[in-house]
Amino acid sequence: MTAKEKVASLRSEMKKNAIDAFIIYSADPHMGEYLPAEWQERTWLSGFTGSAGFVVVTADKAGLWTDGRYFTQAPKELKGSGIDLFKDGMEGTPNYIDWIISETEESATIAVSALVTSHANWKDLDQKLTKSKRHLKDLPLLNNVWTNRPAPSKNTVFIHPIERAGQSVADKLSAIREKMASEGATMHIIASLDDVAWTLNLRGSDVKCNPVFLGYIILTMQECFLFVDKDKVSEETENIIHKSGVGVKPYGQFFEYLANVQKASILVAPNSNHAIFEAVQKGNDIIEQPVPGNLMKAIKNDAEQKGFETVMVRDGVAMVKFLHWLTHAVGKEEMDEYSIGEKLHQFRAEGKNFIGNSFDSIVGYKANGAIMHYSAKPEGSAKVTKDGSILVDSGGQYLEGTTDITRTFPLGDVSDEFKYDATRALQGLIQLSIAKFPKGTKGVQLDALARMPLWKEGKDYNHGTGHGVGSFLNVHEGPQSIRKEINPVELQAGMVMSNEPGYYLEDNYGIRHENLILVKTWKKTEWNTFYEFETLTLCPFFKSIMVKDLLSQEEVDWINTYHKMVREKLAPHLEGEVKEWFEEMVSPL
Repeated sequence: MTAKEKVASLRSEMKKNAIDAFIIYSADPHMGEYLPAEWQERTWLSGFTGSAGFVVVTADKAGLWTDGRYFTQAPKELKGSGIDLFKDGMEGTPNYIDWIISETEESATIAVSALVTSHANWKDLDQKLTKSKRHLKDLPLLNNVWTNRPAPSKNTVFIHPIERAGQSVADKLSAIREKMASEGATMHIIASLDDVAWTLNLRGSDVKCNPVFLGYIILTMQECFLFVDKDKVSEETENIIHKSGVGVKPYGQFFEYLANVQKASILVAPNSNHAIFEAVQKGNDIIEQPVPGNLMKAIKNDAEQKGFETVMVRDGVAMVKFLHWLTHAVGKEEMDEYSIGEKLHQFRAEGKNFIGNSFDSIVGYKANGAIMHYSAKPEGSAKVTKDGSILVDSGGQYLEGTTDITRTFPLGDVSDEFKYDATRALQGLIQLSIAKFPKGTKGVQLDALARMPLWKEGKDYNHGTGHGVGSFLNVHEGPQSIRKEINPVELQAGMVMSNEPGYYLEDNYGIRHENLILVKTWKKTEWNTFYEFETLTLCPFFKSIMVKDLLSQEEVDWINTYHKMVREKLAPHLEGEVKEWFEEMVSPL
């Protein structure tokens, strides 16, 4: 069926059930950003493949709300679907709940599936709809529409060993129980997949590019149970986690178990699915607080930091070989955006302990570079020739860590305007890289440093500057961030983050520069403990698109110092023509 036909089928189900509006969030029962195939409901219905966005369908209208990363991509993928684009965060774009109220009558019934709706979203919806004399209902209508939904994965769950995890399961459970006690909780539900995996030192492959598996944890002061498809867990793995006090129960028994809990004080994150809150019986107390392990996970221990350092060399070698190949083969070999991404995967796969990409590579040639999260398809991706610029945003999952890097570079002639904008974006990366900041600083307070060179030109970019990165886990990891929006989480030593300012000129080119950075203690003064960033990513920037006259001496020094470090760490692993080219790439500016 086409997207238009799928929407029509959904409307038929809505009419049968007296539903006036239906909301399809981009979510699974664990509220992940990247979803298992069987939970990609919004993508299946609308054809929009971005990682963020949701659809609202009424009897005669439909809309997709998504953020600035997808303003160029979404119209192309929604074409012919009958679904209108609403640019979230832009002036004049209505809040989706206000839009629903304006498009329905009083006493209307609005439905969502509680299993794939966060409790926070449910509360917001329920409050506003009730105030407007409308009714919210839990009804998973898509179950009757998406009849050929993929079967859940049966991929194996495996141990993430202590030498890489750096902390035992017993120690993690003890630390979480301490936090539970401080909150007055006797039970804790962990529903987010990366938190489940981190807590139990387990990994899986139920979600593309993310080494996680579908599972819930219920933790009390005496017991810990993992609810998972038992076919995925070998006897050996079950025995290992059992020694840490963890029992294994069938995934399908989670809600049944929860419904039988009595007289407990249950700590559960407000962004957990609402079905969990519906399952908890009266007589229990709910403590809505962030998952304690989420912040613990974000602060990398020594073993995890060492893992990042190890994989950055491996990933940097792959990137240098790839960049040498592409810049020398373009114009001589036939290639397109998709085949370039596949070639990059091949270079990474030559490295030790490579498991797969950490996300689908973004290879945007010329104007496609302006589509921030562009994903080239096997069929119909742009042919790439020796002309213009290309943006390559990619990363790898290795047993020791996760990488994420973007380089934008010329394949032929580029305009002076492109070089100017590329230099301004690079200045933003540098200014954030050299920042010194006191303990207690939040990401929003640093975000302007990366944007200032562009802001001075009246330019900006519609995405965050930095996100957390997991240790052989999700490439996008919270709770910290560096972005315009206020996030109360303070940056702390041990956090690994991206640093990725950019600039996008629609229908012309896109520019993004990205390194991963580690928060480290700089020094303690009479004022406070101060932090700085250590750059982890090892890969040259292209000097040919830097306008040196725009750069301060401090910025030139940073580039030269960075390239010197890259040379020292990568040169021993390179040889021949690749090494000769690389030596020129990292020579002083």
